[in-house]
Amino acid sequence: MVASGTAESGYGSDDTGLVWGYLFTPDHAPTPIDCAHALQRLSDSMSPESDASLGFVWLHFSLSNAASPRWLREHLELPDSFYDSLHERVGSTRLEIENGAVVAVVHDVVFNTTFDAESISTVTLYMEPRVIVSARLRPLRSLDRLRAAVRLGLNLRSTAELLAHLLRDQASVLVDIVRQSTSHIDATEDKLLSDRITISRGELSALRRALVRLQRLLAPEPTALSRLLSQPPTWLSPEDLEGLRSAAEEFSIAVADSAALAERLKLLQEELAAKVSEHINRSLFILTLVTVLALPINLTAGLLGMNVGGIPFAQHSEGFLLIVGGLTLVTGVLAYFFLLRRRD
Repeated sequence: MVASGTAESGYGSDDTGLVWGYLFTPDHAPTPIDCAHALQRLSDSMSPESDASLGFVWLHFSLSNAASPRWLREHLELPDSFYDSLHERVGSTRLEIENGAVVAVVHDVVFNTTFDAESISTVTLYMEPRVIVSARLRPLRSLDRLRAAVRLGLNLRSTAELLAHLLRDQASVLVDIVRQSTSHIDATEDKLLSDRITISRGELSALRRALVRLQRLLAPEPTALSRLLSQPPTWLSPEDLEGLRSAAEEFSIAVADSAALAERLKLLQEELAAKVSEHINRSLFILTLVTVLALPINLTAGLLGMNVGGIPFAQHSEGFLLIVGGLTLVTGVLAYFFLLRRRD
């Protein structure tokens, strides 16, 4: 959060674009900090080789505020790749080392009450021992979870531990989405097993499309992190490396669960399509049966209603009964053959 007394704009950030800032120091709870005090703290400690034992600063900016990129360019020496990532649409995950610092582009779920294919956005990170800068366009669930934990007093040892915690929160968000989707799919499967076709195929398609897109965007993150850890920056401690590897493993498990759920949705869609097709075939069979059974009656009624000479049984006293009996016999034979074919 920003320092007290700073007027917030309509974007939830102050006049520099800062949404929140925290100072992490050993053996103390995180304290809120604004941009001015953060610059004082970082004035002589922006190099990756600087001593991280005095703590670090986390600055989080909103890209909805046009002042954010301007303030960052004026006051922080960040690589060009960081600024280039701020204007990219949701694309591929990236974790790279530039001049000893880590520049990351990761994906997250938008903080709202629904989940669909458009609920995914990007957060850009710059990380070195004394500072971590994050920027996003829209509020994101994982970042909000991490901020809530920090506000409750969660003290992080290093910027790498903050990144690992963020990855774990991403995995938790993904697990929550999978859990909610699984409950919905279980209910849908029960309806299918009881032959109650009241499910919208469009709803299942939308859910599967969202899960597949989420999996496609988030699945590369553990791989990118593993590549980073294969040649890590020199300032990462063994504890940081172990924490990042553990976070990558948790994230991989969550992605695998979402992939399995997407595959289950695919099978459910196929089962639903088969049920619908069977229902349509049954309806068409009944319609065809009624049409064929009514054909002799309609044909006979049309011929006998022509009012021309030579109509059979026109003068016969039992003509009506003979015609009705013949039609009943023909209709019964047709119904027998149709029902026998259906049974076969």
